[in-house]
Amino acid sequence: MSWKKEELFIKAKLFLNKAFEEERDNPLFGLWSAMGLELLCRSALAHISPMLLAEPDPQHSNLLHALGKGSEKSNKKSLVTSQVLNLNQLLIPDFKSEDFKLASYLINLRNEELHTGTPAFANFPSQDWLGGFYKLCKTLAEFQEETLESLLGEDLKKEAETILSEMHEEVLSKTKSAIAAHKRVFDSKPVNTQKKLKEEAEKSASALTSKGYHRVKCPSCSSIATVTGEPSGLIKIEHVDGGILEKQTMLPNKFNCSSCELKIDSYSALKAANLAGHYTRKRLYSPEDYYNMINKSTYESVLGQLEELQNEYDYDEPDFFEFNND
Repeated sequence: MSWKKEELFIKAKLFLNKAFEEERDNPLFGLWSAMGLELLCRSALAHISPMLLAEPDPQHSNLLHALGKGSEKSNKKSLVTSQVLNLNQLLIPDFKSEDFKLASYLINLRNEELHTGTPAFANFPSQDWLGGFYKLCKTLAEFQEETLESLLGEDLKKEAETILSEMHEEVLSKTKSAIAAHKRVFDSKPVNTQKKLKEEAEKSASALTSKGYHRVKCPSCSSIATVTGEPSGLIKIEHVDGGILEKQTMLPNKFNCSSCELKIDSYSALKAANLAGHYTRKRLYSPEDYYNMINKSTYESVLGQLEELQNEYDYDEPDFFEFNND
């Protein structure tokens, strides 16, 4: 069993070459594509370290095998695919939530195709997923210092780039149309109504900021709206006056304006609306809460209860419930 990046990448290429030998409306195209995609997801992790592909076990036998130190007699088990995809999303900056969803769906279809009597890919035509599949291939290949050309070849690289550019134009067009439509509806409302909606939207946005949302300006009605997203990168901790400040970079993927009711539900659409900038979520904790300590008021309350118990049961040892109160 090999978890080496080079061998996994070569095998992914073989499976994808097999896929593209089939007609695009042939279910085998989807099946081979999904199998190649899983190997590509695994090779991307192996590019970081083959150890990421070892299924954790109490004896670390799988981890030792990934290090080249394992026994040939021991069983070797790879990390399950769902965990592979979770790590892809966590460790690969351009592997977005929509990529995770598509990869999960294609691989689940692969399982359904192989393990049931359902013709899974016959009910999911390639036109519904090929653009997103190419985007996955590009993201995963470039992360491991490869290219679409080294993965798919020159001809398919050109096809992929054409489809990806069309996808971008389609998202841009749909997003701008949605913004314009909501603007027309909002502008048709009486001025007093617009003013009231904007005031309510600002109050709503202010309330949501305490829950991790980020305030932005609505591209449709110019009201204060919010975006929310997913953590991106490591949490940073700062000790400040008043407590512990936790900072987390967030990648936005959802937008909502309560004023004109415009909603955007993907990173690519947010990018088309110029709302895709990362933001920082900040949370301030008291030292007691952050480190799960007993604060002074709680300490005094507990101490009082213990002293009452001491008096009630008439303990002779005065130091039985003694605490260090320095």
